[in-house]
Amino acid sequence: MATQAHSRMTVGMAVSFGLVGLWLFIAAFPFLWTFWGSFKVQADFFSKADWTNALWGTNTAKETGGAFTDAGYHGAWVIEGFWKNAVNSGIVVFFTVVISLTFGTLGGYALARSGFRYAFWILMAALVFRAMPHITLVSGYLLPFFEWNIWGHLPTTIIVLVAINQPFTLWMLHSFFLNIPKDMDESAMVDGCTRFQAFRHVIVPVMWPGVITTGLFSFLLAYNDFAVTAMLLSEENETIIPAINSFLGTTQVEGKVMYAVAAVVSATAPLFVLILFFQRQIVSGLTTGAVKG
Repeated sequence: MATQAHSRMTVGMAVSFGLVGLWLFIAAFPFLWTFWGSFKVQADFFSKADWTNALWGTNTAKETGGAFTDAGYHGAWVIEGFWKNAVNSGIVVFFTVVISLTFGTLGGYALARSGFRYAFWILMAALVFRAMPHITLVSGYLLPFFEWNIWGHLPTTIIVLVAINQPFTLWMLHSFFLNIPKDMDESAMVDGCTRFQAFRHVIVPVMWPGVITTGLFSFLLAYNDFAVTAMLLSEENETIIPAINSFLGTTQVEGKVMYAVAAVVSATAPLFVLILFFQRQIVSGLTTGAVKG
């Protein structure tokens, strides 16, 4: 019986590992294929005659003398100035995350500790705004931005992204604060702290997993946004996602496809580094979110 149970357990583990491995392959394949293809020429990566050209670099070797080339990266970053788009994205993301977390942390704490019913209706209103399509919210900003001649600049885009992102940060941080016992800040206030001092010195230190998790999702919203940045930014102030789209061209204008492929890899790589660096905090924030009483 023990042997049969051990055999079934071994088979179950093998099946589980097999399914996980299959899922990892399916999930990672598009990026790995794009990464590999970013070092080829367009005739190989988008070869209709033989897809294996993308593996061996047949046309790449003919055109450049080697199976790999960095022409796509050089074209995107140097010739097309993709580094400017990366700087613009960094500015937009930084200020969106900082402002969203600042107001979200203060607002989430206030609503979590509030005993009044209006806190519930504020959260419901935030949920409604969160559920609305982003393009619906953006359209309301266009007329005043044009009239005030501030369309196309980074600060206006940051304002809109914060407005879109704030309901999410408010809800998420409010949930984390609910898991922190009220006794912690009440004890600090008994010891002589003001409400803000108790919040700053007692509550915030145990909130870091929640803050980092919420900050990461805020980062992803601002970093990956296309609809808002494409509508509100001028060409010289484009962030990376609209810039990649412009590399692809249109049905009327020929694009620089391999520049787009190299730019996609460049834009995706920091996300992997970010997730790996903060994986502990993210898991801790998603599972517990705070200290249990």
